[in-house]
Amino acid sequence: MEKFHLFDEAVGAIALPTRFNNPFSYTPHPLCVRAAEAVRRVVAANSLWSDEAARGKMFGVLVVQDAQGRCGYLAAFSGLFAGCNEYDYFVPPVFDFLAPDGYFKREEGEISSINREVATLKSSEAYLSAVAALERVERERDEALAAEREAMREGKATREARRAEGALSPDEEERLLNESRFAKAEYKRNVKRWDEKVAALKAAVAGYDERVAAMKNERKRRSAALQQWLFDNFVLLDSTGERRSLSQIFATTAQGVPPAGAGECAAPKLLQYAFVNGLRPLAMAEFWMGASPVGEVRRDGCFYGSCTSKCKPILSFMLGRMDVDSSPQEAAALCAEDIEILYEDDFLMVVNKPSGMLSVPGIVGGVSVEEHLQNAFPASDIRVVHRLDMATSGLLLVAKSVDIFSAMQREFSMRRVQKRYIALLEGTLSSTKGEISLPLIPDYENRPRQMVDYSCGKEALTRYEVIEKIVYDGRECTKVAFYPVTGRTHQLRVHSAHAGGLNTPIIGDELYGSPDKRLMLHAEYLKFTHPVTGEVVELTAAADFQ
Repeated sequence: MEKFHLFDEAVGAIALPTRFNNPFSYTPHPLCVRAAEAVRRVVAANSLWSDEAARGKMFGVLVVQDAQGRCGYLAAFSGLFAGCNEYDYFVPPVFDFLAPDGYFKREEGEISSINREVATLKSSEAYLSAVAALERVERERDEALAAEREAMREGKATREARRAEGALSPDEEERLLNESRFAKAEYKRNVKRWDEKVAALKAAVAGYDERVAAMKNERKRRSAALQQWLFDNFVLLDSTGERRSLSQIFATTAQGVPPAGAGECAAPKLLQYAFVNGLRPLAMAEFWMGASPVGEVRRDGCFYGSCTSKCKPILSFMLGRMDVDSSPQEAAALCAEDIEILYEDDFLMVVNKPSGMLSVPGIVGGVSVEEHLQNAFPASDIRVVHRLDMATSGLLLVAKSVDIFSAMQREFSMRRVQKRYIALLEGTLSSTKGEISLPLIPDYENRPRQMVDYSCGKEALTRYEVIEKIVYDGRECTKVAFYPVTGRTHQLRVHSAHAGGLNTPIIGDELYGSPDKRLMLHAEYLKFTHPVTGEVVELTAAADFQ
């Protein structure tokens, strides 16, 4: 089946994108949406694919033009799909290390044979008998020597009692001394005899263990060499034809080496196929099909940015010489002058942060609230006390000195600051109010996303109540008030979208739901006790979701 799929004539009126979208933060182009819909239809028509996709899988589409100017799309899946890495409809992997007669599979087979040898040796009758004999003799030794020590203690007690009865003759004293010396010497001889027995059996077991250790070392060496071979031979292209291996791409990153699965996501596969086959990339999007992974928030049909740990270094190289959009957040962040100060005295201030601006300096996002206020108030030691997500708007508390900063942070940590957020949720809720408790942990492979983890996650508690059901942009949605008890990263966003929470994402949440013109989440209300005057400060800033 052809990998390059032409659009039908019905999409001819859709304007082509003028710049390639940022793969990590984007609103999917209408042609990407059409392509994704086509992929879903193809998958649904194949029972093997549809069953596998229902379990959860990330797909990607790349809108391209061929040399004749025809517009179509490429499709890909991340990793393996139904146990394979290549099907007719989808682009092939960048590097097919699963080829049955290839070096990787041959060497992997050799490593697997070492695993089998280790398992066979450790389960052999000879090895198990040697281990059992050693354990039996060690047990017998311990019991025998313990009994002998007890007999020695009883002999010593008897001798001490004899001496306590009265004066002993020199011969009697000598007899008691000889008895003590003999008992000690005999104990030492027995210890030596037992140690010799145990040593012989340990040597027998050690012979097997040394063989196992040697095989494991060989397995480790060959596994590391095979992984390095894969990294060196997994070569990617950029738009000009420059070639770099995974080893070269990740050499300058913090981790230094590629993580497992690097290069096997949908995005690198799509771009590689386009570059190899002379197709011009126009727009790309990745979307989820099926059930969400345990702990994560992936919703069927929603579009997502590329992963950061594996794809960011790769895509930075592959797209490095193309005209690529900045992220919507980066564009929106150029609005430092829009910061509205709602409260100010000699000690602190409260500002109304616009959506799209960082609270404190970060890797991307332009000037943060903290930096802007530091420039505006150079005589004060400006510090943002708490944080709002870059995409979240609303009330932000700012200290003008280290002492006030520390005092207010204590108030937050002791949960004495009252906060209320307003959000618009996609769809409607069956309940009118309640409580959400889902422990959170960072998703280290997909920063800044968070995951639900009941074993390692930190407590995250949110109370909520429905304000009203409204129609937004022609669709039913719900306006909700959130009262966060804890303040974890993305707490309200995950608690809204996760199936164990409200299972209804916040509108515009491109990490856990679907992108929109902005994230419809606003910190509306703040109440705290002033650290100097002791007065209660209470502020409200109405949400502007227009």
